[in-house]
Amino acid sequence: MKKYIPSQIEPKWQKKWREDKLYSPNLDQAAKPYYNLMMFPYPSAEGLHVGNMYPFTGSDIFGRFKRMQGFDVFEPIGLDGFGIHSENYALQVGQHPMDLSKVTEKRFYEQLMMIGDAYDWERTVETYKPEYYKWTQWLFLQMYKKGLAYR
Repeated sequence: MKKYIPSQIEPKWQKKWREDKLYSPNLDQAAKPYYNLMMFPYPSAEGLHVGNMYPFTGSDIFGRFKRMQGFDVFEPIGLDGFGIHSENYALQVGQHPMDLSKVTEKRFYEQLMMIGDAYDWERTVETYKPEYYKWTQWLFLQMYKKGLAYR
Protein backbone atom coordinates (compact mmCIF):
# COMPACT_ATOMS: atom_id res chain seq x y z
CA MET A 1 0.00 0.00 0.00
CA LYS A 2 1.26 3.48 -0.85
CA LYS A 3 1.98 5.94 1.90
CA TYR A 4 -0.85 8.47 2.35
CA ILE A 5 0.52 11.98 1.89
CA PRO A 6 -2.40 14.42 2.28
CA SER A 7 -0.72 17.33 0.49
CA GLN A 8 -0.38 15.16 -2.64
CA ILE A 9 -3.86 13.64 -2.61
CA GLU A 10 -6.34 16.01 -0.98
CA PRO A 11 -6.00 19.03 -3.35
CA LYS A 12 -6.71 16.85 -6.39
CA TRP A 13 -9.98 15.51 -4.99
CA GLN A 14 -11.12 18.76 -3.43
CA LYS A 15 -10.68 20.45 -6.81
CA LYS A 16 -12.72 17.68 -8.49
CA TRP A 17 -15.49 17.98 -5.88
CA ARG A 18 -15.71 21.75 -6.52
CA GLU A 19 -15.66 21.34 -10.32
CA ASP A 20 -18.38 18.67 -10.16
CA LYS A 21 -20.36 20.76 -7.64
CA LEU A 22 -20.66 17.61 -5.57
CA TYR A 23 -21.80 19.55 -2.51
CA SER A 24 -24.02 22.08 -4.30
CA PRO A 25 -27.49 20.55 -4.37
CA ASN A 26 -30.23 21.86 -6.61
CA LEU A 27 -32.42 23.26 -3.84
CA ASP A 28 -35.38 23.87 -6.17
CA GLN A 29 -35.58 20.20 -7.12
CA ALA A 30 -34.43 18.59 -3.87
CA ALA A 31 -36.65 15.63 -3.03
CA LYS A 32 -35.45 15.51 0.58
CA PRO A 33 -33.80 18.82 1.43
CA TYR A 34 -31.76 19.06 4.59
CA TYR A 35 -30.21 22.32 5.80
CA ASN A 36 -27.00 21.65 7.74
CA LEU A 37 -25.69 24.95 9.08
CA MET A 38 -22.81 25.39 11.46
CA MET A 39 -21.92 28.88 12.62
CA PHE A 40 -19.83 30.98 10.29
CA PRO A 41 -16.35 31.66 11.66
CA TYR A 42 -15.29 35.17 12.57
CA PRO A 43 -12.42 36.19 10.25
CA SER A 44 -10.77 37.82 13.22
CA ALA A 45 -7.25 36.51 13.23
CA GLU A 46 -4.62 35.15 10.93
CA GLY A 47 -6.58 31.98 10.34
CA LEU A 48 -8.69 29.20 11.75
CA HIS A 49 -7.87 27.55 15.07
CA VAL A 50 -8.65 24.20 16.62
CA GLY A 51 -11.67 25.72 18.36
CA ASN A 52 -13.20 26.23 14.90
CA MET A 53 -12.45 22.71 13.74
CA TYR A 54 -14.15 20.93 16.63
CA PRO A 55 -17.74 22.05 15.86
CA PHE A 56 -17.23 22.28 12.08
CA THR A 57 -16.06 18.67 11.89
CA GLY A 58 -18.97 17.38 13.95
CA SER A 59 -21.49 19.27 11.85
CA ASP A 60 -19.91 18.01 8.64
CA ILE A 61 -19.99 14.41 9.87
CA PHE A 62 -23.70 14.75 10.60
CA GLY A 63 -24.30 16.26 7.14
CA ARG A 64 -22.53 13.32 5.53
CA PHE A 65 -24.66 10.94 7.60
CA LYS A 66 -27.84 12.66 6.35
CA ARG A 67 -26.51 12.48 2.77
CA MET A 68 -26.05 8.70 3.20
CA GLN A 69 -29.70 8.54 4.31
CA GLY A 70 -30.71 10.03 0.96
CA PHE A 71 -31.12 13.68 1.92
CA ASP A 72 -30.13 16.55 -0.39
CA VAL A 73 -27.82 18.25 2.10
CA PHE A 74 -27.17 21.94 1.82
CA GLU A 75 -24.19 22.85 3.99
CA PRO A 76 -23.52 26.57 3.57
CA ILE A 77 -20.37 28.38 4.61
CA GLY A 78 -19.50 32.01 5.03
CA LEU A 79 -17.78 34.45 7.31
CA ASP A 80 -19.33 36.48 10.12
CA GLY A 81 -17.33 39.69 9.95
CA PHE A 82 -19.37 41.68 12.44
CA GLY A 83 -18.86 41.49 16.14
CA ILE A 84 -16.37 42.15 18.83
CA HIS A 85 -13.88 39.51 17.67
CA SER A 86 -13.39 41.05 14.26
CA GLU A 87 -13.43 44.61 15.59
CA ASN A 88 -10.83 43.83 18.27
CA TYR A 89 -8.56 42.15 15.73
CA ALA A 90 -8.83 45.16 13.40
CA LEU A 91 -7.93 47.47 16.29
CA GLN A 92 -5.03 45.22 17.26
CA VAL A 93 -3.47 45.34 13.78
CA GLY A 94 -4.44 48.98 13.11
CA GLN A 95 -6.65 48.45 10.06
CA HIS A 96 -10.24 49.28 9.17
CA PRO A 97 -12.42 46.16 9.63
CA MET A 98 -13.68 46.27 6.02
CA ASP A 99 -10.15 46.48 4.61
CA LEU A 100 -8.93 43.75 6.91
CA SER A 101 -11.81 41.45 5.98
CA LYS A 102 -10.56 41.29 2.38
CA VAL A 103 -7.26 39.88 3.66
CA THR A 104 -8.64 37.52 6.30
CA GLU A 105 -11.40 36.26 3.99
CA LYS A 106 -8.86 34.87 1.55
CA ARG A 107 -6.92 33.01 4.25
CA PHE A 108 -10.00 31.65 6.03
CA TYR A 109 -11.52 30.32 2.80
CA GLU A 110 -8.21 28.71 1.80
CA GLN A 111 -8.10 26.92 5.15
CA LEU A 112 -11.78 25.96 5.09
CA MET A 113 -11.30 24.43 1.63
CA MET A 114 -8.27 22.49 2.83
CA ILE A 115 -10.16 20.69 5.59
CA GLY A 116 -12.42 19.08 2.97
CA ASP A 117 -15.80 19.61 4.61
CA ALA A 118 -18.82 19.29 2.34
CA TYR A 119 -19.54 23.01 2.03
CA ASP A 120 -21.47 24.46 -0.89
CA TRP A 121 -18.81 26.75 -2.33
CA GLU A 122 -21.29 28.08 -4.90
CA ARG A 123 -23.25 29.92 -2.17
CA THR A 124 -21.03 31.68 0.35
CA VAL A 125 -22.17 34.50 2.62
CA GLU A 126 -20.04 37.25 4.10
CA THR A 127 -21.97 39.30 6.64
CA TYR A 128 -19.76 42.38 6.20
CA LYS A 129 -20.70 42.89 2.55
CA PRO A 130 -23.38 45.51 1.82
CA GLU A 131 -25.53 43.10 -0.20
CA TYR A 132 -25.96 41.09 3.02
CA TYR A 133 -26.15 43.63 5.80
CA LYS A 134 -28.55 45.92 3.96
CA TRP A 135 -31.21 43.29 4.66
CA THR A 136 -30.39 42.94 8.34
CA GLN A 137 -30.60 46.72 8.64
CA TRP A 138 -33.89 46.76 6.72
CA LEU A 139 -35.32 44.04 8.97
CA PHE A 140 -34.26 45.93 12.09
CA LEU A 141 -35.95 49.11 10.83
CA GLN A 142 -39.19 47.20 10.18
CA MET A 143 -39.11 45.84 13.71
CA TYR A 144 -38.32 49.28 15.11
CA LYS A 145 -41.24 50.86 13.24
CA LYS A 146 -43.58 48.23 14.75
CA GLY A 147 -42.27 48.84 18.27
CA LEU A 148 -40.56 45.45 18.38
CA ALA A 149 -37.04 46.86 18.72
CA TYR A 150 -36.12 49.41 21.32
CA ARG A 151 -33.14 50.60 23.28
